[in-house]
Amino acid sequence: MPRFAANLSMMYPQHDFLARFSAAASDGFKGVEYLFPYDFKAEEIKLRLDDFGLTQALFNAPPGDFTKGERGIASLPGRESEFRDGFQKALNYAAVLGNDRIHVMAGLLPSEDLRQKHHAVYLENLSFAAQQAAKVGLTVLIEPINTRDIPGFFLNRQDQGQAVLREVGADNLRVQFDCYHCQIVEGDVTSKLRRDFAGIGHIQIAGVPDRHEPSVGEVNYPWLFEEIDRLGYTGWVGCEYRPKGDTSEGLQWLRDWQARHPA
Repeated sequence: MPRFAANLSMMYPQHDFLARFSAAASDGFKGVEYLFPYDFKAEEIKLRLDDFGLTQALFNAPPGDFTKGERGIASLPGRESEFRDGFQKALNYAAVLGNDRIHVMAGLLPSEDLRQKHHAVYLENLSFAAQQAAKVGLTVLIEPINTRDIPGFFLNRQDQGQAVLREVGADNLRVQFDCYHCQIVEGDVTSKLRRDFAGIGHIQIAGVPDRHEPSVGEVNYPWLFEEIDRLGYTGWVGCEYRPKGDTSEGLQWLRDWQARHPA
């Protein structure tokens, strides 16, 4: 049965961030993920993980100035030093929090005319990140993201992500497969999972088109959960969605699944 991790950047919005760990544990989650931990000391977050028996599954490396619309700097020329410093900060947090995966956001592409230049920077930065992460047994993740949610994002398709893996050639570089983004950009999610499974290092879910619970929308998630099991996936499945109403009430999809598939 898939292991589901609550995304605390989106779920339980009625609580302050540090109170969301308790809420997730109360709903039966064993793992958590979120975008960024850097507003808090790593030790402060670690206490929450330990107090509530939670595993840290994933977080993102620093993305640049998120409040000003930046969505990663890994592909941005001239920001290489900032990227390296930020990735080291992420490694320092992971050493305390215990996660073995860090997501690196590619950033925005101002113009298609600049793609080749950004691509070269992206490969160089990912190679550096993978080398540093390998020293401490961590995996680096990249994620194709749809351009409706993030217009101009550098990486959009699963085949693009897999091509980057081949170009960098690092054993600890994998694609973060978000079913929501994949469905919006290209569809045929099951076939993409099957085709690219060897290169997938993390899976995320949300309903399409509105990014609510996976029980809401056009994607047949029970089918996908079965397929994830058939493929032999043993990692976390991040619930990266915005609850339509109360988070706990909206988890009926998870309770129903667990009732049909007891551990």
